Amino acid sequence: MQDFDFDLFVIGAGSGGVRASRIAASHGAKVAVAEERYFGGTCVNVGCVPKKLFSYAAHFHDDFADSAGFGWTGATKATFDWPTLVRNKDIEIKRLNGIYKSILDNNAVTIYESRARISGPNSVVVDGQTVTAKYIMVAVGGWPWVPEFPGSDYAVSSNEIFELEQLPERIVVLGGGYIAVEFASIFARLGVETHLVYRRDQLLKGFDDEVREFITAEMSRDMTLHMSDDITQIDKNNNELQVKLQSGGEIRADLVMAATGRRPLTSDLGLDNVNVQLSSTGGIEVNDDYQTSEPSIYAVGDVIERMELTPVALAEGQLVARKLFAGANQALSYDNIATAVFCHPNISTVGLSEQQAESAGYQVDCYVSQFRQLKHTLSGNAEKSFIKLVVDQESDRVLGVHVVAPDAGEVVQGFAVALNCGATKADFDRTIGIHPTMAEELVTMRTKR
Repeated sequence: MQDFDFDLFVIGAGSGGVRASRIAASHGAKVAVAEERYFGGTCVNVGCVPKKLFSYAAHFHDDFADSAGFGWTGATKATFDWPTLVRNKDIEIKRLNGIYKSILDNNAVTIYESRARISGPNSVVVDGQTVTAKYIMVAVGGWPWVPEFPGSDYAVSSNEIFELEQLPERIVVLGGGYIAVEFASIFARLGVETHLVYRRDQLLKGFDDEVREFITAEMSRDMTLHMSDDITQIDKNNNELQVKLQSGGEIRADLVMAATGRRPLTSDLGLDNVNVQLSSTGGIEVNDDYQTSEPSIYAVGDVIERMELTPVALAEGQLVARKLFAGANQALSYDNIATAVFCHPNISTVGLSEQQAESAGYQVDCYVSQFRQLKHTLSGNAEKSFIKLVVDQESDRVLGVHVVAPDAGEVVQGFAVALNCGATKADFDRTIGIHPTMAEELVTMRTKR
């Protein structure tokens, strides 16, 4: 029987990699991790966590304005200091980096703080030496992708946005997905003149059409949207960027942020040395057990291009570790995984959109509610909320819940449990709501659209 240096060698110490390492080690495996950049991966360093902190900062803009209707005075005179936000964000991220490293240390995981490259089915070159492992896991995540056009080098990605030394006065955000919508919302509320350029006619491709229409209208109140358009060129004149649009228009800005998607970070990993199949965008192809076409090599997280969400990567890494070292044989269902977009107002969904349900062959009833929250009867804020239920006519089962409202993710998380339990519209109807809340709308809708 062949001896190996490690039972499991993980490349990447993000959410999926760290979870897999901890679980494998807890089952007695000898584990090593290589991380060349930062502990915690995208989510902790340039994704979910710092973005949510920035979103919290942006929300104060509305809170200060709303407070006047409730008798508070002077709040609208508050000033914002960008360097303070960035400095405090950095302190928190450093703390989280330490926690992730401690998880590995406390589970006796060997750490290589350098790049690792696969040299064979059971070998990795790291720190100038070759080490062997019974299994190798690739959990390197993704990296922002910026399309090439004249002057595209002047654009920054979501990675760099977290390190800006000063807040721009004018920004152009290119894209219409999660990242673009979130950052455009954040900058608009931090007082930046914000333009969003997107090649489609509604934001957030893949979401329910009515949600897309609603959030596009809501965001147009806070920024300038350039829909069905694109950037063709960026020129720099002293410190000013001149952004030329496909429509013939031009925007003058201090910063351009390209939020046009992320791609798996698989280049220069040595995958050409083994029988690992890649997609056209560099994603690693795996089977239902997250095993590549090279039997000893597994992959989890954003690098496999399934659902690019931190909790999903955690679940995938855990399942692989338990399968390999505890004999477990659980499967992860990608149905009814809730997600949120931290724009203003927030969006959160679980289950199928109306269009997805119809494409899957369901005959559906839809219940829709659009309203101003009680809070805004005094605040004077024009912000509206939107709720939609997608229901299977035959079984009465709720197929999808879609909410656009402040703290929508906090609300939808609980309804995700209900959908995973097969809740019907009748179950919703016989549930007594909490009054007065926005969430009670989800159990009081009786009229079909």
